[in-house]
Amino acid sequence: MIMSRIEAPRDEDTAATGTLLGRLRGGLPADAVLTDPDVTASYANDMASFCPAGTPAVVVLPRTVEQVQHVMRTATELRVPVVPQGARTGLSGAANASDGCIVLSLIKMDRILEINPVDRIAVVEPGVINATLSRAVGEHGLCYPPDPSSWEMCTIGGNIGTASGGLCCVKYGVTAEYVLGLDVVLADGRLMSTGRRTAKGVAGYDLTRLFVGSEGSLGIVVRATLALRPQPPEQLVLAAEFPSGAAACDAVCRIMAGGHVPSLLELMDRTTVKAVNDLAHMGLPESTEALLLAAFDTADPAADLAALGALCEAAGATQVVPADDAAESELLLQARRLSLTALDAVKGTTMIDDVCVPRSKLAEMLEGTERIAEKYQLTIGVVAHAGDGNTHPTVCFDASDPDESRRARESFDEIMALGLELGGTITGEHGVGVLKKEWLAREIGPVGVEMQQQIKQVFDPLGILNPGKLF
Repeated sequence: MIMSRIEAPRDEDTAATGTLLGRLRGGLPADAVLTDPDVTASYANDMASFCPAGTPAVVVLPRTVEQVQHVMRTATELRVPVVPQGARTGLSGAANASDGCIVLSLIKMDRILEINPVDRIAVVEPGVINATLSRAVGEHGLCYPPDPSSWEMCTIGGNIGTASGGLCCVKYGVTAEYVLGLDVVLADGRLMSTGRRTAKGVAGYDLTRLFVGSEGSLGIVVRATLALRPQPPEQLVLAAEFPSGAAACDAVCRIMAGGHVPSLLELMDRTTVKAVNDLAHMGLPESTEALLLAAFDTADPAADLAALGALCEAAGATQVVPADDAAESELLLQARRLSLTALDAVKGTTMIDDVCVPRSKLAEMLEGTERIAEKYQLTIGVVAHAGDGNTHPTVCFDASDPDESRRARESFDEIMALGLELGGTITGEHGVGVLKKEWLAREIGPVGVEMQQQIKQVFDPLGILNPGKLF
């Protein structure tokens, strides 16, 4: 009975795969074409839960632009889907393979081609690790501000594909604001350059921004020109303990309305604080209902923290503790960086939501998420880039329990619905991928879907680039 369920490979399928591999090997080094099923299976998905993944026909790891062009020409000629990948640290299923596809992994294209302190730009290949770039430009007194939580692992190409954010977005903005220009291999193998190297430029449509966040559905980014900033002074961090999430959110509103520009403004709810303590024994105050972390990288950060601390106390903070030095600041930030790992340890599996709401609605988002957790009898911890209104409600569940898995998925959907009701968006920085594709239509409406599908048709008329993602 088991064998009867397994469909034997058809002769035409085998022949097609053989043709595909032969064509690919004609323009790629032998070690750039991976066909061992055990190896290719490891490239099938990113880090998202509840996202289906197919079985790739082959994984290719090009090292040059010309090799990427060869892959896309072959894919177009044979009508084979292509799924671009970076480090697969994404949380939306955007890098998940489809059956019979070419997985195009760009991790071997990892050179920093130029760092120019005068023009304040870096030119990089897509496989460069975010932290590697940050350290390299730091040697020139510069910084590349976007810093996703996975910055030690994630690639610049993946950051561009998902328009990722990070902890410092409240002051410095997201990836899209630092991408000046791109070299992109189109679906048919042609190479197109967008954007510029200059500080200003408004020639033609802004195609660069179109590719940022497109999740590999419009073309393959093979080179990026990125804006850099001068290295800021070392930041100091403050921790404020609140008796309620609403009080912490009130403090956030007071800070932003007061014209303050912290380099970081992060929130952890009581569930997250407890999870971090359980995992790392960091001694965070478990009596707190919400912990707010704020930082300044100004010329006089202590004075700025004092002003911010006063606002926290006015909002009801029960304790305000400014760090004395960089080492103490880093310890506080380490707690925030451990949040998602700690929540994952609660039940073994998490679904990480990525709902962004107006800052003025942040308290309602937290309160609504708490009601959803009670309704579905689940542990849901919330960490947030509070200065942006970007919340990460994280549903903890036992993946081996079908009923708990069902409740987790339903609670996840209710959280997204809540975000839209509050005037927010279903994703602030993780992308749509597979996980949220049905919700994209609800957010942008039928006319928006139609226009975006027409854009997709222009760049990818055969529909071979990352099919099944976004739409």
